[in-house]
Amino acid sequence: MSRFLSAALCALFVCSMTSIDAKADAKAGKAIYDTNCAACHKDGVMGAPKLGDKAAWAPRIKQGIAVLNNNSIKGFKGKVGMMMAKGGHPNLTDAQVVDAVAYIVHTSK
Repeated sequence: MSRFLSAALCALFVCSMTSIDAKADAKAGKAIYDTNCAACHKDGVMGAPKLGDKAAWAPRIKQGIAVLNNNSIKGFKGKVGMMMAKGGHPNLTDAQVVDAVAYIVHTSK
């Protein structure tokens, strides 16, 4: 029973992340990026990949949008740099972060 419940919860989580990703709005994300994300991603502060740097973003994008969204919402520490949860802007909603990620990915492909 517990395996079934675990599998069901995992499936629910995956579906919920997929629905958030599907609703991402890159146009709305630009305003969020400009206001909150550009401080690091414009100049590569703390190892942040720069907006539009296709070589830096390619391996990240290859991991999938769900991983990028999760790392952006919860924070991430990598080999080269780190990102605070929501880029250090706890006032942002998860949906706003997802929109900003969509904009960054769209611009950096």
